[in-house]
Amino acid sequence: MTISIIAAIGPNRELGKNNKLLWNIPEDLKRFKKITSGHAVIMGQRTFESIGKLLPNRTNIVLTYDVKEFKKRNKHLFRHSGTKRDCPESDSGSFDKAQDECAQLLTRMTGVVVVPSIDEAIQEVKRVEKDEVFVIGGGMIYKQFLPFTDKLYLTLVEGTYEADTFFPDYSSFSKVVSREKLDTEKYKITFLVLEK
Repeated sequence: MTISIIAAIGPNRELGKNNKLLWNIPEDLKRFKKITSGHAVIMGQRTFESIGKLLPNRTNIVLTYDVKEFKKRNKHLFRHSGTKRDCPESDSGSFDKAQDECAQLLTRMTGVVVVPSIDEAIQEVKRVEKDEVFVIGGGMIYKQFLPFTDKLYLTLVEGTYEADTFFPDYSSFSKVVSREKLDTEKYKITFLVLEK
């Protein structure tokens, strides 16, 4: 399985300000959707909240230190999530590992999985994704996942931007897989794919 990061960044690795993206580039959003659809995506809680909804046709894995609080604030997402009561009892009549796995499967089917650590996110990804998983933000999540990352899908946005969140140093990714320059209505951008 390939772990990839996808992000749009400015010339000084700017990502966002006040938990919002610095730009709205339809061509970049189309590329994001095309590349990530059908795959698992990993994001931090604040990125999830800034999006405001589940990304369709993707397993959404949300990293947060307080899983209970996240589920409480986002009850609507877990209305149909799995609990052990939804799963058949084992022959011994106890709630065993099989029931835990059944409950996790039902939860994954709703489109969102919430985990408290990178290790658990990677374990979850291995269960749901065989091909490629995409880390989609924010800044701290990118920094934590960069050492495990195989590939970067970057949109480089020309210009000057005021930001409070930045992409980590990615100088170890030196192999250019593809590069495409594009002038949009408002921005000059470059779609860049890099590997180590």
